Amino acid sequence: MTVSHAPPPAVPVHREKSSALMRTPPELEAVVPASVRRLRLRGTPRWVRRAVGPLLLLALWQVFSATGVLDPDVLASPGTIARAGSDLVADGTLPAAMGVSLQRVIVGLLLGGVIGTSLALVSGLSRLGEDLVDATVQMLRTVPWVGLIPLFIIWLGIGEAPKVALIALGVAFHLYLNVYAGIRGVDAQLIEAGTSLGLGRWGLVRHVVLPGALPGAMTGLRYSLATAWLALVFGESINADAGIGFLMNQAREFFRTDVIVVCLVVYAFLGLTADVIVRILERLLLQWRPTFTGQ
Repeated sequence: MTVSHAPPPAVPVHREKSSALMRTPPELEAVVPASVRRLRLRGTPRWVRRAVGPLLLLALWQVFSATGVLDPDVLASPGTIARAGSDLVADGTLPAAMGVSLQRVIVGLLLGGVIGTSLALVSGLSRLGEDLVDATVQMLRTVPWVGLIPLFIIWLGIGEAPKVALIALGVAFHLYLNVYAGIRGVDAQLIEAGTSLGLGRWGLVRHVVLPGALPGAMTGLRYSLATAWLALVFGESINADAGIGFLMNQAREFFRTDVIVVCLVVYAFLGLTADVIVRILERLLLQWRPTFTGQ
């Protein structure tokens, strides 16, 4: 009896390929989510990221000055400006000028702040006050306050008074507009809620209206500080015998571009410092307000 052996069944080709793929899995490339990439960028300190632009501009400025692209008579190099600033600090000229200018800004800011805020409260809290005050303030606001310098000289002389008055005028308008808008921008439903809780008129003003107007007031304060430094530049051109503007006028007569740039840097530094102070006040006074801080 003969036994025949049948050949083994043929394995399909596609089965062999699939089994081979199962034995050797392909290499997978890790995918990094976009959010993780943003977190890596955020890991860099913020002050480093903010300093990249100014440092790059400063490096280009130094390169152009060293290669002769920028004429020293047109604009001094950063090194020359640094030496000039060091000399002005060493002999006490720059600190004394900064003290005089700061005093003018502080006095003008306080005077203008009191006037602007008071008028905004009268106009914003009362319809009668709005009818009596707002039209006059809006009319005066359209007049270029820098153009009032000749009148200030005639009225107040050439001493400190016209410089302080010019700063106070610019500050008062900004604070008036923002505080007034903040008061009138308070949600009417909050007023109704306060009334239903038994708050009287002054209770509503104290606990609802003024806190609601505070963000606008802080915005007005930031604008007012910027205007105060701008007004100081114009004010110190009125026959000043001290201050940063006086240094700039002297440097202009002797074509000292290094000293002029030092004075401009001081103006910018003082303005930036004032803005930082206002930001700190906003964080302290407006902790109750949720805000969007960017992504």
